[in-house]
Amino acid sequence: MIALLDRLRLFTIREFTTHWGRTVASIVVLTVCSAFLVAVIGISGSLTGSIEKLTAGLAGNAALEISGVTDAGFPQQVRADVAGVPGVAAAVPMLRASAGPDSDRLLVLGVDSSSTALDSDLKGAVRGDALASLLSVPNGVLAGPGTGFTKGQQVQLGPARITIAAVLEGKQLSQLNGGHYLVAPLPVAQRITNRVGQLDSVLIVAQPNTDAAQLASALTTAVAGRALVSTPSARAAQTGNAVVMVRFIASMGAGLAFVVSAFLIYNTMSMALAGRRPVISMLRAIGARRQTIVRDVLAEAIVFGVVGGVLGAGLGVLAGRYAISLLPGAFTQMMEARLQYLLPWYAIPVAVLAATLTNVAASAVAARQVYRVAPVEALAPVGASRADVVSTRLRVAAALLGVVLVAAALIIQRAHLGLFAAAALGFAFGAEIVLAFACAGPIVGAAAALARRLGPAGVLAGVNIDRAPRRVWATLMTVTIAVGMTITITGANADATRSARESFASLADTDAWVSMSAEDMIPTTLLPDDFVDRVSAVPGVGRVVQEQLAFATLAGTKALVYGVDTGSNDSTFHALDAEHQRRLLAGEGIVLSRDLARTLGVSSGDELGVQTPTGEKRVRVLETISHFSGAGGTAAISLVLMRDWFARPGSTTLQVDAAPGVDANQMISAVRAALPPEVHVYAGTAALDGISEAMQEGLVLSRIMLVIVAFIAAMALLNTLTLALLERRRELGILRAVGSSRRFALRMVLAEAAAIGVVGAGLGVVFGLVDQYFYSLLATDMLGIDVTCRPGPLLAVFTAAALALSLLGSIPPALRAARLNIVDAVSAD
Repeated sequence: MIALLDRLRLFTIREFTTHWGRTVASIVVLTVCSAFLVAVIGISGSLTGSIEKLTAGLAGNAALEISGVTDAGFPQQVRADVAGVPGVAAAVPMLRASAGPDSDRLLVLGVDSSSTALDSDLKGAVRGDALASLLSVPNGVLAGPGTGFTKGQQVQLGPARITIAAVLEGKQLSQLNGGHYLVAPLPVAQRITNRVGQLDSVLIVAQPNTDAAQLASALTTAVAGRALVSTPSARAAQTGNAVVMVRFIASMGAGLAFVVSAFLIYNTMSMALAGRRPVISMLRAIGARRQTIVRDVLAEAIVFGVVGGVLGAGLGVLAGRYAISLLPGAFTQMMEARLQYLLPWYAIPVAVLAATLTNVAASAVAARQVYRVAPVEALAPVGASRADVVSTRLRVAAALLGVVLVAAALIIQRAHLGLFAAAALGFAFGAEIVLAFACAGPIVGAAAALARRLGPAGVLAGVNIDRAPRRVWATLMTVTIAVGMTITITGANADATRSARESFASLADTDAWVSMSAEDMIPTTLLPDDFVDRVSAVPGVGRVVQEQLAFATLAGTKALVYGVDTGSNDSTFHALDAEHQRRLLAGEGIVLSRDLARTLGVSSGDELGVQTPTGEKRVRVLETISHFSGAGGTAAISLVLMRDWFARPGSTTLQVDAAPGVDANQMISAVRAALPPEVHVYAGTAALDGISEAMQEGLVLSRIMLVIVAFIAAMALLNTLTLALLERRRELGILRAVGSSRRFALRMVLAEAAAIGVVGAGLGVVFGLVDQYFYSLLATDMLGIDVTCRPGPLLAVFTAAALALSLLGSIPPALRAARLNIVDAVSAD
């Protein structure tokens, strides 16, 4: 043990303190990647955890739940029908609806006295003093701790004016939906939401020793297709599917971040071991075994991994909270729960473990050099040792591994694995790296040939490149990764946003849209019944087309359903040919987005069973279309069927066109003046821009990942160029001693960096274009639209930026080379 501690103190710890910059660079890479993983897990966990927490808080000891197919709920009679089913101890009715402005939606909970049968978070709210206050105040409600309301305050909410009978207090009630809710007697809640006689949920408390499967079957028979019978946790599962786009982007980002970090860690450790060859030689000379040295290296890797993982965990929590606040409402509004940041318990342990394993794996690959270093050989200059030569067998193995990774990426992409398809891009990126390693000779040769064209200083730079192929390849690949990732992320984001915008282009053909939601939200709130007449009576209005949107559960999958009418400019209707438009309007069937059709396992011509508040309906699938489905999938039926099947009379949007000769902007102003201020009236172009903005906000994780990769690449590039200078410190001193000027040394380092930057940028452009195309294939599958890959004019900008990055990274080591003290450089270390 004493010998071990002395060895670590004399060699390992001394190495850390001598080259502290290298140590910091390694920890920074791991910290950033760990932070990204914690942020990703936190975002995904928050999206599903918020609804899980709310559902568990309301359901209590309920075994099953009767829930509505849409947010219109189901008739109150269903509660009476299921209450008499054998095995039901209590059937607790509940209305759960959102109300208020989009910026601060409140969850309205309508309950009655039977809710005391639930062992839920609300149990304390509907008894005692709070219940007495609620019953004594006309139109009274109980306000959650997070609403900001005060006792006795009167609030206009929807068509009803309510009075805050009391403000609830306590930790448990504060945690329920973040405290943003109102508890009201069931009749009051129905008036607030304008849904008299309707329920959203009936929570079933089972009698002791009741068989759950038999009870569910009996309840399904009693419901007769008018509602859904499932466990309370089924809501969270549907919500998780509905926000799959955000989770897909987050998961893909985490995978890419760790692929990049593994390479950069290998890069750093490989350079570090090359710089420590004299130390390794000394250890070998005094009798140390290769296995002992490798174990020390891996022990370092474990320590670095744990430290970087723990540091990154704290940053990841902050990044996750920030990213959650940036998610657009269009991607989260299908969640009745208020989005809260909820970090799963396993997030930090997984991040620390992932960072440690990544560091150990990359360090283990780099530590193979130890087995090729002999005591005398290790004292040779860089390039003279066989440890600097890449064996043919290793290159062949890398080529085979690259082929396997390419095949795995293609198989995953074609298998339609949903969220797990995010791994395909990581496999593709890893394949490119190992294939580039297999071709390291020609790549390094190209850099050396280019350097020799840069004058006398470039000739020496070319010699230096030839003598250290491993180091040059690693440095060059750092530039390649920076360029490739930049092109992939920015190009893929542009492709996805442009393709989504093109799929909604027909929205701009309408002069004005009227809804209760802003243009970047999905309009699912019903408009008052008299709005059609009021808008039609506005001077200058030529035509009004009604439409209705609602989130509905189709065969267990939550999807956005469009109810369209004649003359609609909605994108789902516009994507059909004339014959299918006629059949859809005639009520002959349903149109599904491709991803929803694949999830449901149906295609054109198949029959689909749809549960509705009026019972199950059988409908023919008319067509499957390409349509942006960031919210789980889309479907379209005629407006007549929408109103009839789902018991949702009215419309959620009005498409308004100006009369011939009337200025559209003036017409929009007139319509806006004729309606209440809480109603949103916006132009068709604004509706289209709202979709683009929501898409851009949904891709915020990709932009964060781009910044992270650029930061890591810049750190790694500076580190490798500095290490390269340390390797050639004595050579540079000898050049100075024989008459070389400081300017010549400066030009030599800059020539080497320029050659590496140009070749690395060129290879990065190739990698970026390939990955951008592959991303478009994955996005087409995940987003439900045809995402086309269109390289933009920014390619030249990215290439120039990469060259500038490599030159900037080379300036500190170049200045250090120019200022090198001759005596210190040629003296023994």
